[in-house]
Amino acid sequence: MSASTAAATPVAPAPAPTNPRSRVILASLIGTTIEFYDFYVYATAAVLVFPHLFFPSGNETAALLASFAVFGAAMVARPLGALFFGHFGDRKGRKATLVGALLTMGIATFLIGLLPTYAMVGWLAPAMLVILRLAQGFALGGEWSGAALVATENAPKGKRAWYGTFPQVGAPLGFIIANGLFLFIAVLLPSDDPTRPSDAFLEWAWRIPFLFSAFMVIVGLWVRLRLVESDAFTKIVTTKKVARLPLAAVFKSNWRELILGTFIMLATYVLFYLMTTFSLSYGRAATDAPVAGLGYSYTTFVLMMIGGVLFFGIFTLASGPWADRFGRRRTLLWVTAGIVVFGFLFVPLLGAGFIGVMVFLVLGFTLMGMTFGPMGALLPELFPTHVRYTGSAFAYNMSSILGAAVAPFIAVWLWTLGEGSPFWVGIYLSVMGLITLLALYLSRETRDLDIER
Repeated sequence: MSASTAAATPVAPAPAPTNPRSRVILASLIGTTIEFYDFYVYATAAVLVFPHLFFPSGNETAALLASFAVFGAAMVARPLGALFFGHFGDRKGRKATLVGALLTMGIATFLIGLLPTYAMVGWLAPAMLVILRLAQGFALGGEWSGAALVATENAPKGKRAWYGTFPQVGAPLGFIIANGLFLFIAVLLPSDDPTRPSDAFLEWAWRIPFLFSAFMVIVGLWVRLRLVESDAFTKIVTTKKVARLPLAAVFKSNWRELILGTFIMLATYVLFYLMTTFSLSYGRAATDAPVAGLGYSYTTFVLMMIGGVLFFGIFTLASGPWADRFGRRRTLLWVTAGIVVFGFLFVPLLGAGFIGVMVFLVLGFTLMGMTFGPMGALLPELFPTHVRYTGSAFAYNMSSILGAAVAPFIAVWLWTLGEGSPFWVGIYLSVMGLITLLALYLSRETRDLDIER
């Protein structure tokens, strides 16, 4: 071939870089694992540590409720985080937004591990705890949706629900790591009082899980900084369809999906926090306390919970192929009906000794995995690409206010109302399940929708 002919031959443009499937799975999984680890570290400390160290002593129930109120405050910040990170995620891209959310969560969690206690600085201690807790909620408001979009927008055809389960698996993994670390510390520093951690645990050791989050964040950042944007987002950039104000656009065109998505998540959130936060309080409360519980030691009950959470992880992953085969809506209708029935089983199972409690934990966490897994695909699929980050994040996190923000507080109040019986707590779960069933009935199937629309 002559030089002139070679010069005239057009050179094909280099293919755009894509994310390998392993990188997509790891980036969506590791980020949510870290985020949920940080959240569970606080949830566990809200039961074990903060009532003793960050609020005035004298009334244990009041201190526990105050600790749960701070826990719930983060849920209020989550929709704000959804709007903030959703705006930039829909305008600037998923990658940079996810990095910002992860950094915000990691810094807030690390700083909680450095806080002075109520005995040191009085009411300034819970005030600073509230501020950092709000920062955690703000960050989580943007984390989940971005991770779900990374998974679903990069998924092979016909496997979006399967890929969407990987950010969801971060929840059980984060729980196991967080509670496993707390449990390891508690074993090294045992307490003579099963209802209270040891003095060494309360003096300094409780800070270790919070400080450890810094290492996990560094790992997460390394993975996420290697991502490239999905074809779906790149397409709206090249066609100049990026929304100037994603929030206004989603409220104008997709308000119905916002409402349905919020209530579709409701039962999931209530079940999630009853199984992880309320159950720990109920399991550890003494049988002869003013508001009686099961009387297990912290070590024993956390080991029982971790056994249940293994089923959470297994069935989160299993729910993806089911939702891809049978559809998201059909799968969730059956699972939510199971949650409604499960609410009526609280008293007979929790009153049936060790075996009954283990069945309660395994069944509850199994249902949790089966309802949580398909959400990673369903909520993003409700919205078009140009408002997908904002829409899915806002629906997911508005549900956190209606469900998770108030669930621990309502559960403790109903537990007190029942004079130690969990009957009304179970009824509360069943009612929330019925509301979710109605939302699912009014929704449409999203399995076959084009993710690049």
